Amino acid sequence: MSIAKLGAVVLDCPDPLALAEFYAAIVGGTIKPMEENGDSWVDLEDHGGSTLGFQAAPDYVPPRWPSPGGAQQFHLDLTVDDLDAAEKQVLALGAKVLDAEDRSRSWRVYADPAGHPFCLCAC
Repeated sequence: MSIAKLGAVVLDCPDPLALAEFYAAIVGGTIKPMEENGDSWVDLEDHGGSTLGFQAAPDYVPPRWPSPGGAQQFHLDLTVDDLDAAEKQVLALGAKVLDAEDRSRSWRVYADPAGHPFCLCAC
């Protein structure tokens, strides 16, 4: 028997609402600002997975990928049907390519507007 269940994955960022809007455009869902936290916390719910939370971090420094001097810490794998079509869409939303040169792979790596790495996977 498990001790707990995953409630949310939370990403630190400089602008919680903007990052929630970025991910909502990719995975869908409902953006829910947490009123009691002002503009420092936003949840993205109802997208078919665990809640994504976005927390304001005033001194936020994005992870470096790849970086021999530091870990990427975590990344999201987002499953898609068509890598080329999904790539065009996430780039139009403000993602940046980190590792997508090998077009024979079933995955490609990008950074969201706050610098968090994520993969599009046709797995």
